[in-house]
Amino acid sequence: MKAFGRTDKGIVRRDNQDHFQIETLPDGKTVICVVCDGMGGAKAGNVASTMAAETFIGALTDQPMTLRDKTLVKEVIADAAMAANRVVHEMAKASEDYKGMGTTLVGAVLRGGRATIVNVGDSRAYLISGGKMRQITRDHSLVEDMVSRGDITRDEAQHHPNRNLITRVIGTEPRVKRDMFEVELKKGDRLLFCSDGLTNLVSDEDILQEIKTYEDLEKCCEMLITLALAKGGSDNVTALMIQA
Repeated sequence: MKAFGRTDKGIVRRDNQDHFQIETLPDGKTVICVVCDGMGGAKAGNVASTMAAETFIGALTDQPMTLRDKTLVKEVIADAAMAANRVVHEMAKASEDYKGMGTTLVGAVLRGGRATIVNVGDSRAYLISGGKMRQITRDHSLVEDMVSRGDITRDEAQHHPNRNLITRVIGTEPRVKRDMFEVELKKGDRLLFCSDGLTNLVSDEDILQEIKTYEDLEKCCEMLITLALAKGGSDNVTALMIQA
């Protein structure tokens, strides 16, 4: 598997509160990745995303043998997300500077043609296969709930003034509900993990076009971020891609 990620603070924001990590285990067959988008002020948001990502990755790299067992992977990944939640929550309680901080988290373990994905918040995972792209995760956001109820359309959600309000966050409560997904991968399939700094500015159609245009993962991530910056760069933006 090939993997690459890139993050940028954008044009408007002073600091980058996004954080991503990619880890390939020594067996060379297992890849772990995570994207977090922090919130709670410049300093606190950065701390939340960094600590959540590091805790998530660390909890999984500590159990390399367990990740080989298909029957246990979902449970282990869910536990890793809960560990990230616990660390951020405890830090927020311990310091006035970090009070109320939190972060999104979308992460995965890829092994043996399968991706097991966990999601909290509105950072996303997409599958690109056979020239088509589909969103795997479901945003935990106010506008996504409104779309599900039929209150607004998908197009209206893209420009809704409350589109940044999320309903699930790592770190704001002692426990957090996680969504889990499993995806079978064919050779050449790609996964895109990204923060909303990309998806709030660039349509799925334009994202897919860039992915089709650039086979090199590094170049593709760079061009996706360049496109978000060209459309205003109003938020931190992160793109991480893995190819089976």
